[in-house]
Formats: sequence, structure tokens, C-alpha cells
Amino acid sequence: MLAHINQKEFAMKRMRCVVVLVGLALVSGGVAEEEAQADAAAQANNPLANMTAFNIQNYYIGDLTGLNNASMNQLWFRYAQPVKIGKGDWLIRASLPVITLKYDLPLGGSFSETGIGDFNIFGAYLLKMKNPAFSVGVGPMMTIPSGSSVSSDKWSAGLAHVLFDGRKKEYQWGYLMTWQQSFAGSGLDDVNLATFQPFLMYQLGKGNYLRTAANWMFNLDANAYSIPLSLGVGKVFKKGNTVYNAFVEPQFTVVDKGAMQPEWQLFFGLNLQFL
Repeated sequence: MLAHINQKEFAMKRMRCVVVLVGLALVSGGVAEEEAQADAAAQANNPLANMTAFNIQNYYIGDLTGLNNASMNQLWFRYAQPVKIGKGDWLIRASLPVITLKYDLPLGGSFSETGIGDFNIFGAYLLKMKNPAFSVGVGPMMTIPSGSSVSSDKWSAGLAHVLFDGRKKEYQWGYLMTWQQSFAGSGLDDVNLATFQPFLMYQLGKGNYLRTAANWMFNLDANAYSIPLSLGVGKVFKKGNTVYNAFVEPQFTVVDKGAMQPEWQLFFGLNLQFL
């Protein structure tokens, strides 16, 4: 009888141990999944992430300076691919826009045109940093005219510089700086264009985040510029080996000079990273 009781107590203790171990496994698995989601959210907006990416991004510009009742839509397709050249690590990013421009004519009627914009590509050499979450890249860029009605009809070349600080899971920040100068082409207006795009993402948890990533434009040849500010929201989620990043971000220009500058615009898109 005593042996039977001891066996029963031993079985109960073993069952309790199994339950505890299963509980610990579930908790640790949940923590690991949350950490993986936090890492994915922190790197989802990294333009220098070491993974292939494809972005569909759209700027709807509701008001342009210098034209009557003018609007523009820019639909951008962007592809990024990490490559190794010699012993160096590079990120190659190619961008192609589809542009629609509309405005009213001074003597009545309206004007509208849609076409493929100029093709842009840059290669960023990734500098060796002590912390891989802190990324810095610099390299050449080139813009190739498409020859459409919305093209600049100018070949341009210049430099691109990118910085991304993803060391904090609560927030990430960085910037993209570019400069390019035209050197050939049939376009009447020379291109001497600089851009500065500061960005900041604040994580709210469960893949939700606040964002600001307005692009400041400086036309150095025409002495024209626009500096917008913005605040938007985004959602990052992972399915299989793909990280999806959907966002919407209203942008309002606070300082501008010259014609064809956006007074306000709506920036939205879907970015995909393939792990």
C-alpha cells in the first residue's frame, strides 16, 4: 500500500514538472516571438538593411506653386539589393517613377499628362561599424532620362549618403542626402539638385509606429527649395520570410521658394523586405 502511494506521488510530481516545463517553453517562445517582431519593426525602415527589398511608394501632391489649380502624383517603384564587390559590401537601389501632372491653363481649359519619369540608381558602400545596428553608406548615383513628356531630358550624376541608427528598439533615426548635377542631354534646364530626407520612427508596440520622413528639396540651379514637415503612422508585420511595412504620412511645406514646389502632399506606401 505504501509503495502504491509513493508511486502515485511520484507520478503527480512528474506531471507537475512537465506542466511547468511546457509553461516555461510557451513563455520563452512568446518572448522570443515578441523580440523577433521588435527586431523586424526596428529594421523595417532601414534603407541599408542587408536584405533584398521592394517598395511601392506614392506621393499625391495636392497643390503646386506657380500653377493654377495644379496637382501631381508620383508613383515610385524601388528595388534594393545588397551585393558584394571585391571585399566591400554595397547596397544598390534603383527607383523609377510614374508621374501625372495636372493644372488649369491661363486662358481656360486644363492640361494633363502622364509618363514615366527619369530612372535613378545609386550604390552605397557600407562602412564597417562596430555595431551592425548602426549603418552608414556612401557612394555614387546616376539619373537616366526616360525621354517621356515628364522627363528632365538630362543625364545627371552625383553622390548619395545614408545613415541609419537602429540601436534602440523604441526609436530609430537617420537621413538620406543626395546631390546630382546634369552633364548631358537635350533638356533646356540644367539639373543641380540636392535633397535631404531626415527620418524618425517611434515604436508603439505590436508593429505599430509613428514616423516622419519628409524629403527636403533644393534646386541649386534655379535657387528654389521646399522644406516640408510631417507626421504619419505605420504598421509592420511579418509573414513567412517577408516583412511588410505599410504607412501613410501627411506632409506640409513650411518654407518654400520658386515654382513647382509642393504646398502639401500625402505620402503612403508598402515596403517589403525579403529575409
